[in-house]
Amino acid sequence: MKQYLLLKIFLLAFIVAGFTISKDKTVIYTIGDSTMANKTAAVYPETGWGQVLSDFFDHEVIVKNHAVNGRSTKSFIAEKRWKAICDSLKPGDFVMIQFAHNDQKEKDSSRYTNPYTAYRKNLLRFIEETQAKGATPILLTPIVRRNFNEFGTLIDTHGPYPEVMRGVAKEKNILLIDLQMMTEEMVIRHGPEGSKGLYLHVQSGDINYPQGKEDNTHLNEKGARMVAEMVATEISRFPVSIAGHVK
Repeated sequence: MKQYLLLKIFLLAFIVAGFTISKDKTVIYTIGDSTMANKTAAVYPETGWGQVLSDFFDHEVIVKNHAVNGRSTKSFIAEKRWKAICDSLKPGDFVMIQFAHNDQKEKDSSRYTNPYTAYRKNLLRFIEETQAKGATPILLTPIVRRNFNEFGTLIDTHGPYPEVMRGVAKEKNILLIDLQMMTEEMVIRHGPEGSKGLYLHVQSGDINYPQGKEDNTHLNEKGARMVAEMVATEISRFPVSIAGHVK
C-alpha cells in the first residue's frame, strides 16, 4: 500500500513538472496568408515558410502557425481567427504578422483593404492587442512573387502595402523583418531560371500535379526553408528572449 501511494505521488509530481515545463515555453504565434501557412501532403512540394519555422528554434520555443490560405488582415479578423489567438496570448509570447497578398485583391470586398486606411488600422489592432496581453508583435513585409519581365527584371507586385507596414513599424517602434527586401534579393540572386527551384514549379507527372504546376507565389520546401532561416536569423539579432533559442 505504501509503495502504491509513493508511486502515485511520484506520477503526480512528474505530471505537474511536465505541465510546468510546457507552460514556461515561449510561444510564437504566426498569422498571415498561404505563403506562410501549413500545407498538407496532398499539395507537396508546396510549403509555407511558417510550416518549417520551428525547425530553426530549440525545444524551448513552440511555433503555433495560424496562417491560413487566402486570408487578408480583414478576413482574418472577420472570421474571428485573430480573437481566438488574442484570447490565448500570455506575457512573453510573440506574434509574427505577415499580410498583403490578399489585402490587395480589389475585386473581393471580403478581403480587400485600402493600404493607407483599413490595412494600416488592422496592423495597429494586431499590435495594440498583442501588447495589451504582454506579448511582443513582430511585423513582416510579404515575400515577393517571382515576377520577372521579358528583360529579366523582377517587378514588384505588392504596391504600397510593404511601405505602409514599414511606416507602422517605425511609428510604433515595432520589430520589423523586411521579407520583401530579403526575398527580392534571394530571387534576383537565383535569377529567372534558378529561382524556379524555390517556388512551386513542378514538372508534369508529379504524383500531386500530374499536369505540372507553375506557381510564382507559393514556395516549395527548399524556398520555404530558406525564408524561415532568414526569419530566424533576423530574430537572433533582435534584443528579445527568443533570440538565444535560434539554432
